[in-house]
Parts: sequence; C-alpha cells; structure tokens
Amino acid sequence: MTSPVGLHRVVEPAGVLPQAAWRLDAAREIAPNEVRIRVERLNLDAASFRQLSEKHGGDGEKVRAEVLEIIAERGKMQNPVTGSGGMLIGTVEEAGRRSPLGLRSGDRVATLVSLTLTPLVVTDGLVRWDGRGEQVPCDGWAILFARSIAAVLPADLDPELSLAVLDVCGAPALTARVVAEQVARRAREGDPRPVSVAVVGGAGKSGSLSLAAARRAGAGRTVGVVPVVAERDALVAAGLATEVVLADARDPVALSSAVTSALGVPADVTVVCVDVPGCEHGAVLATADGGTVVFFSMATSFAAAALGAEGLAADVTMLVGNGFVPGHAELALDLLRSEPGVRGLFEARLAAG
Repeated sequence: MTSPVGLHRVVEPAGVLPQAAWRLDAAREIAPNEVRIRVERLNLDAASFRQLSEKHGGDGEKVRAEVLEIIAERGKMQNPVTGSGGMLIGTVEEAGRRSPLGLRSGDRVATLVSLTLTPLVVTDGLVRWDGRGEQVPCDGWAILFARSIAAVLPADLDPELSLAVLDVCGAPALTARVVAEQVARRAREGDPRPVSVAVVGGAGKSGSLSLAAARRAGAGRTVGVVPVVAERDALVAAGLATEVVLADARDPVALSSAVTSALGVPADVTVVCVDVPGCEHGAVLATADGGTVVFFSMATSFAAAALGAEGLAADVTMLVGNGFVPGHAELALDLLRSEPGVRGLFEARLAAG
C-alpha cells in the first residue's frame, strides 16, 4: 500500500515517518500518488552547512564528500549532527496519475518540504559545487509524496533567488501572523502602545523577510539584531528596521540589553533567525512578559529554551517555526518583489556565494 506521507519509502527503522527515518528508499520508479523531480539545485539549510563547513575547516572538497556520503547512505539529505537538510529546485519528470499536488511534467518547481524527508539520489558527484556555499548545483532525482508541498517557480525571478527565498518562507508568514494577532488584541483592548518586534539575525534570509513581514503586519517598532558591523551597515541601508543593534546572540545579557536599550522596554515579539546554538536564553530575556518568542533556527535547543524560560520565571509564549503556514510561499515572494531592501540583501548574499 502506498502511503500519502511516504511510509512505504522508509527502509529503517520501521514504523517511523520519513523525516525520522535513518534511511529511505529513493528508487526512481514512482507510485501512482508520487511525483519525480529532476533535481537542478539543492539549498542546504544554514545550520547544516555551517556545521559541515566548521567541521572540515572550510575545506570545500571535504564538505562535498560528506554531503555525497550522507545522501548515498541515507537516501536523503539529512545532516546527522543538526538533523536538518534544506530544499531543492528542479523540473517535474513524471507525476503519478493519483498525485494530488497538481504538478505536470515540465513544471519547474521548488519543494517546500525538507530534504530530511525527501527521497533523493545524486548522479553527478556534485562536480559543479565547490562545497563553499549553501546552494548546490547538481543532477539527480527526488520523490515527492501525496502530502508533500511544492511551488511552481515564478517566471519573473531568477531560480537561484526564488530558491533562496522559498527556503525560508515559513519565517515571514508566521511572524506576520503572530504580529497581526498582537496588533489586533491591543486594538480590542484599547491599548495604544505600538507592537514591537526584535529579529535576531535580521540581516539574514529569514531575518530580513521577517522584519519586512512584521512591518507589513502592523508592528510599530522593529529592531534588527546583528553580530558584526558589516551586517549592521547592510541592514541599515536596507531600511527594514526602526533600529539596528550589534549584539552576540549567544550572550543573554548583551542581547537583552541591546534590544531593551533600542526599544526602551523588552520586545513584544522576538524572532530568532540565527544558525548558531546558544541563543535561547537571550531571546527569552529580550521579550516582555506576555510576549512571544518565535524560534526559526534549526540550531535551537528547545529543551534549553523551555528550561531557561522556567528558570527565569519568564511569562512568554514560545513557538517553533515549522516551515509551513498557508500562503507562505506567495507572501515571501511578494515581500521580495515589493521590498527593495529585502531584494538587495538577498542578491548580495547570492553574489557573495
């Protein structure tokens, strides 16, 4: 029996979903409710790429070799240390007659589900990738299940740019939802205070989109937190935040002080978009009682976040960004098109490799 969530592709261990599986069956032949994609490019998630690059001291050849080894061994791209993967773009080769995804042969698409649950085969040895960037040109195939998600690539945007945006499109969508709810609640309660939002990692992909989404959703004040002067200057030039501050997000006191100094009070909403561990306690400290912390980083320790909030007696709601919110792809692409600051940051990132 063919499972809509891909259980039939799980090789080991039995009885788990594809994301939790150690190994998947990535055979080329598809079931009636599956779709096969001819892969053109992978986008490794930031936490996974950072871990691999640091492990190998920036040696691109060794990074490439390990990525190939992971895919060959596991039938998918799932970093065994971070547990994360990324996403891909490619062209639909074949769509099963019972696939509900609405895709047709020849469609160029981006998958909006993680590589950690996507059966994947690479056939070119990643010979066109130097191992030094998150985007990986390649040849091979991938399988989508009935419950997978994919978006047809827009004709007006470069595919690499679309891939970079769609890789993080869940972040701005959930940020917009959380901010809009806060704004609406204050309006109902007759509270005139503007909703304030702090985005940790504000110059990055998900961070810049989240800042733009927060402003569009009605945030009155926004703070972008970055670790270095170059990112501060870039984010100031982009004009996406009311304030831009420097702080090491791994230093709880420094992060909290930077946000509170910029706003005069802790933030109502704090969004964590950095790809390094150890940022949980600072995010909690930077958030006002009754506020919300949204974690989008795959480097987050959710045990540390929960226990840290308890130890600080912090009355905050903590959300895990799961990467999916209805309409997330359309929102992110619209922000890219309509916000010159967002587009400039993305294009600069791609140009830098």
